[in-house]
Amino acid sequence: MPRIVLPGDKLADKPLRIDNATLEDGKSYATVPGLFDDEKESFIPLESVWYPRMEDSVIGIVEDARNGVYTVALNSPFKGLIITRRDSNGPELEVGDVVESIVRSVKRESDKIILILVRPRNLHEGKVITVKPSKVLRIIGKANTMIKLLTEGTKSNIVVGMNGIVWIKGGNVPLAVTAINRIQAEAHVAGLTERITTMLKESQ
Repeated sequence: MPRIVLPGDKLADKPLRIDNATLEDGKSYATVPGLFDDEKESFIPLESVWYPRMEDSVIGIVEDARNGVYTVALNSPFKGLIITRRDSNGPELEVGDVVESIVRSVKRESDKIILILVRPRNLHEGKVITVKPSKVLRIIGKANTMIKLLTEGTKSNIVVGMNGIVWIKGGNVPLAVTAINRIQAEAHVAGLTERITTMLKESQ
């Protein structure tokens, strides 16, 4: 079964002739996050997958709830855990709830990476879409300029998680989705802000 590896993790005690690996003292190490199959000696890079950092704001979907411990799917190989106490003021969550939270710590257990999430906020109703994590900063924009343009142009409440999950509620949701998808597709092309501005104005 493939295991998750991070940059610098050892793949094998011998040289491997595969991409995304480097040699040091006759051993092979990963240069990017990925999935490595020890038996097949195959490597699948996950460069487009979000790699968690402390204080990242993320959006996930609760997939298990037991005694105040919630497992959250995060659109990535990593699972999130929200641990609440009975006397806490945090929201009571249920399986299927969409929740925004903050990454407090990143823990590694064997071949798994567990994220401890804090300050959960339940995002009621709304529409959830996924985007490439590498495009998140472009969707938000410098000094939040692009996300402000989107919210003002669609009258929607939009929350973007660093892990590539976006929650949209109210206003013109279809227009917001179309605009976000266009930002993804044209993120590398100059003049994007002007094109999105024009699109939003013409759609009003």
